[in-house]
Parts: sequence; structure tokens; C-alpha cells
Amino acid sequence: MNPVPTKPLLAVLKGGKSERKPLWLMRQAGRYLPEYRALRAEKGGFLALACDPEAACEITLQPIRRFGFDGAILFSDILMVPWALGQDLRFEAGEGPHLSPALVDASLAALERVEARLEPVYRTVEKVSLSLPTETTFLGFAGSPWTVSTYMVAGHGSRDQGEARRFAYRDPQAFGAIVDAIGELTVDYLSRQIEAGVEAVQLFDSWSGSLSPQQFEQWVIAPNARIVAALKARHPDVPVIGFPKGAGAKLGAYARETGVDAIGLDETVDPAWAHQILPETMPVQGNLDPLALVAGGEALESAVHRILSSLAERPHVFNLGHGILPDTPISNVEHLIRLVRR
Repeated sequence: MNPVPTKPLLAVLKGGKSERKPLWLMRQAGRYLPEYRALRAEKGGFLALACDPEAACEITLQPIRRFGFDGAILFSDILMVPWALGQDLRFEAGEGPHLSPALVDASLAALERVEARLEPVYRTVEKVSLSLPTETTFLGFAGSPWTVSTYMVAGHGSRDQGEARRFAYRDPQAFGAIVDAIGELTVDYLSRQIEAGVEAVQLFDSWSGSLSPQQFEQWVIAPNARIVAALKARHPDVPVIGFPKGAGAKLGAYARETGVDAIGLDETVDPAWAHQILPETMPVQGNLDPLALVAGGEALESAVHRILSSLAERPHVFNLGHGILPDTPISNVEHLIRLVRR
């Protein structure tokens, strides 16, 4: 019998070591790739791509074929959950996503769930899992309740998440119901992704940095802890990566209290500080500034060296501190891979 091939990324997420530093990039399947732009021009808008399992599978695989990353992340969007909860979702060119009705003016109870909208995602997972190289770890994901709720309440993205923050202060009971609904569906959503073939999952809390310490405990730590506990009850061996962007000094509490297996660091976090304050054996992911990758050259090389040296003594997955930018030169991505795997 042939031995099972090792998966460097999965091994590190489980607290182990790998001979090769595992590397993947958030939003690695996207607009900086000419093959993605060509497929999007052929197939239509973002939502059409995400709901087309053949196209979404192809997009998920594109950066693996081109770069050989150690992780493939499902091509989808965090707003699939509010769409399944009953809001209408559309992506406007140059404006980003729009959800209606916005819950600042409408009742959650008035929405009619359409969980069948998530079925194409599971079919995409099944297709990708059959097509990946044996050494590549397959990552699923979902948005965390706070971040998803900011879009559901306002109906769109915003710089300060003011609508959701005001709503949470004004009517914490109604806001809590929104957060609970997101959390409950997210557990089922991620569980179905795991059953279909993903090997680890990431919870994106992209807007956690806008909250006060008390609200952070209430709307970030507590809901994520419930999701992680429920997932662990169903899938105890599947690693969960928490990515609380902007958490800052609250990062240690998030790591200790949510139960996540690994922590994603955004680009504002000093990796040496994170190494000191996080649990000793917890795997860390990150945290190159996406703009350093755009810049390339000495800026990229020095940033990579600092991250690798700061996190050399703990399990570490190299990644960006947020999503790769559309104007990122492919040659810089290739250089990054050489630097990390040197």
C-alpha cells in the first residue's frame, strides 16, 4: 500500500511541523489572474460564477495550477449566508454587494429562508475535492456573525459599520437575533462544506476592529465561540482558523476564548508581539501586507524575512494580512513563493 501523501498546510494547522513552509493567499482566486478575468467575462457577474459549480471549481483551481499553493480556498463569498437567510443579493460593478431589504428598516422575521441557494456551493466543494493535488489542503470558509450582520443591517458595506453598531446599542435583543440566525446557519453551512470535502475552515471577521471591547466580547468572541463549539461537536478533527481583522489588543482574548485552532493575523499586527501573547503551541497564519506584495522588491523581501523570523518557533502558515489586491503583479507572487520556500 502506498503511504498517504503529507499535506503541509493541514499538518501545521493541527499543530505539527512540515518540512516545507505552507503558503496560501487570501483571495488567491480572483481578479489579479488573467484566467479569472477571462472566465468572468465569459460567464457573467460574481454571483453567477459562485453559483455555477463548474466555473467556481475552475476558479478555485486556477491559482493551484499556476502557483502550487499548499491550500486551495473555496471560491465563494461571505454573503451567501444572508442570501440563504432570505435577503436579495446583487453585486454592482464598482459599488460592491447590496442586500435587500436592509434590516435597519425591516424585520428578520419577515425574511423567508432559501437554504437551497447554498446547494451549488456544496457541489463546487465536491468537484474541487476530486480535482486537487493530493498534497493540497482544501479550505472552506464563512463570514463570522458580526461581519455578516453589518452587511445585513446596512444593506451594503461601509467604512465604520455605523448602522450595525448603532443598531446593536439601540436594540441589542433584535440585533442578537440577527447574530444568532447567522451563527446557526453558519454552523450548518460549514458542516456541509466539511461533509462535501473541505479539510479545514476559516471564519472571516473582517470588521471586528470597529467594535469597543465590550461589544467585541458580545458580538465577536461569544458568537464565534458558539460556532466553533458546535463545529467541534460534529467534526472534532477539522481545524478552524479564526481571522479577527483589526482585533489588536483583543487578539489574545479571542484566541483563548473562541476555541479556534489557529489565528490569522492581519497586516497591522506585529508578528513578534503576536508570538509573545498567543498560546504557545497555537498555529498562526499571516501576515504580509498586501501592499508590500504589490510593491515587490526590497519592501517585499524585508517584510517576508521579518514574518518568517518572528514566527519561526511556532507552527506558521505564510499568508497575507488580508486579501490579495487586483493590481498585484503575478511576478511578485512568484517571487514571494521563492522567498518563503527558499
